[in-house]
Amino acid sequence: MEHAMREIVADPKLVAFCGLYCGACKAYLKEKCPGCQKNEKAGWCKVRTCCIGKAIPTCTDCTEYPNPRDCGKYDNFIARLFGLVFRSDRAACIKQIGEIGLEGHAIKMAELKMQTIKK
Repeated sequence: MEHAMREIVADPKLVAFCGLYCGACKAYLKEKCPGCQKNEKAGWCKVRTCCIGKAIPTCTDCTEYPNPRDCGKYDNFIARLFGLVFRSDRAACIKQIGEIGLEGHAIKMAELKMQTIKK
């Protein structure tokens, strides 16, 4: 028997450090991932590790790299490949968080049922 899927809800705690919205991610919705903020197995993610080390909720609050595209942890080969394959623009997510806040971003992404802003 298949598990019931979670509902997409607007929750600022489901915004990943890189700006993606875990609340609309298939793995999160199928209860296969707790979301970026709670995923302690995601030690491989340099963005997550960096934000935790700086005690900031997302790259939006980084003072070292105001533009995430200038950060090698944020904009690396794997991230560019992921963005190309999935047409994902994480930097647009970070920009949106800066403009409307974490809660506004969560609301907008939940309404659109999207994990990322598409390129």
